[in-house]
Amino acid sequence: MTMKDNYMKKILIIPDIKNLDESLSLAEKYSLGFEYNDFFIPSVLDDAEKADEIIRTYKEKTLPDYCTLHGAFFDVIPFSPDEKIRDISLMRINQSIDTARKVGASAVVFHTNYNPFLNSKDYISDWIEKNAVIWGKILGDNADVSIYLENMFDTSPEIMSALSEKLCSHENYGVCLDYAHASLSKVPAYEWAEVLGKYVKHIHINDNDLVSDLHLAWGSGKIDKDKFYQAYEKYLGDATILVETTPMENKRTSLEVLKADGFID
Repeated sequence: MTMKDNYMKKILIIPDIKNLDESLSLAEKYSLGFEYNDFFIPSVLDDAEKADEIIRTYKEKTLPDYCTLHGAFFDVIPFSPDEKIRDISLMRINQSIDTARKVGASAVVFHTNYNPFLNSKDYISDWIEKNAVIWGKILGDNADVSIYLENMFDTSPEIMSALSEKLCSHENYGVCLDYAHASLSKVPAYEWAEVLGKYVKHIHINDNDLVSDLHLAWGSGKIDKDKFYQAYEKYLGDATILVETTPMENKRTSLEVLKADGFID
């Protein structure tokens, strides 16, 4: 079951399965989509009955017509030199993609999990080549699901840009630009948008103090909202946007700010 016209606004929220009717009401009011955050937890991934129960709970409702899913990310290192870690990481990635199909999500978000302390030129070059091969195969094997790589610990956009150049031939590939994460780096977040813009298909926004990843309501921290709006209009205009904050009050506040600023209707 679907609501009409939810994709037009290109704005998503994280649904609260324990308070699903309120999440659905908010989605109806603002024509929102959902990004499911229920399935990256290892204990859920390891419990098929629990995962299926969560999926059933969602699918019993009239859901937005465009949804994404945040994939597994705890210790997911598919480029590890340790074969066993690679195997487990690929298992988690495939579980996430399979879950997306089951719940009806069009895209899955994964972290790059790049370690910024390993920053020699040889390591970076090897990291890009390994990830291009790994994610290229994943993208090719799952052409029916979009796969977005998100900046997490990344300190600048150049490495993601180099990787994206190798992956962008896959129509189901895109960058998830976490604007809040970018704001914590030494490179201005606006510059991240400029460098990665042609690859960005999805965005995460919330607010922080420019020191820690606080996931505050949009407009309640120190991120320059106007700079984001300018970056979106100039470089990111086709990308969907997740208001990535969990408390319901934060979601409401964020949407009210976006509306008051004229960013959404």
